[in-house]
Amino acid sequence: MDINVRQLRSFVVVAKLGSFTQAASALHVSQPTLSVQIRRLEESLGLRLFDRNPRSVALTRMGRELLPALERTLQDLESLLSDARDVASERRGVVRMAALPSFAAGILPDVIGGFRGQNPGASFALKDVIASRVLALIRSEEVDLGLTGGDVSFPDIETLFTARDEMSVVYPESHPIGAQRRITARVLAKYPLVMMDQGTSVRAVTDLAFNRAGLLPAPASEATYMMTAIGMVRAGIGLTILPTSAREIFAEPSLRSRRISDNNFARPVALIKKAHRTLPPLSRLFAEFLQANRRGLFAASRP
Repeated sequence: MDINVRQLRSFVVVAKLGSFTQAASALHVSQPTLSVQIRRLEESLGLRLFDRNPRSVALTRMGRELLPALERTLQDLESLLSDARDVASERRGVVRMAALPSFAAGILPDVIGGFRGQNPGASFALKDVIASRVLALIRSEEVDLGLTGGDVSFPDIETLFTARDEMSVVYPESHPIGAQRRITARVLAKYPLVMMDQGTSVRAVTDLAFNRAGLLPAPASEATYMMTAIGMVRAGIGLTILPTSAREIFAEPSLRSRRISDNNFARPVALIKKAHRTLPPLSRLFAEFLQANRRGLFAASRP
């Protein structure tokens, strides 16, 4: 069955106006062209929709019964096409994204707010998950973009840009580490530390940095969530090492933070998508917006 929007529109307008002449004028087509559209629709349906005579045109019984359904179908199609045009023109759509919790709660809300200020038709479905889930969601195409840390050198993943998220030590205001001129791995190894869980990208960076320095840290505790680590620091259990971009480091007024003066204490950051897949227009536009603003968020570089 070969039926198109033009044929449906022609049928509905003729039915409403009861005249091929008036319908042709309303549709801005010639009357012969309109007659061809109606005839092709009737042939596709195998039904006669209109009874014609030299002075008038009237719907057949089947035409009357089909009019409400075909009118709804036309409205649905036109609405769908309008939505598709809005999406294609970047006026409206949903940006589906996965990000590490520290990014989802830290840098992304402000970036999303700035983007929506320029693109009010944009909405966001943001999943805050650990690094392995970011990759899984990209691979399953449940999200279009991922902002993650660690190594993402996989053949099925495309990196749009990379950056570095430097680490800071968080400590009580009166702690002696605050008097140190420089915070290094050797300085950090002197004090009990609240380490992040071994499944986190922060822990991977921290372990590697101490290993490269030939040092073993002194873990006092482990935490899965950054706010838990902050709570332990507040309770005097130890210091903690968190990304400088994480808002959690500013959450407790009694605590202070300083960047660590060691290039090994930096988390690689990547904005990723599934390789060989085309991003929806609004997701592509947001990726470009995020890249354009990356220097205010991280120390960034192109791959």
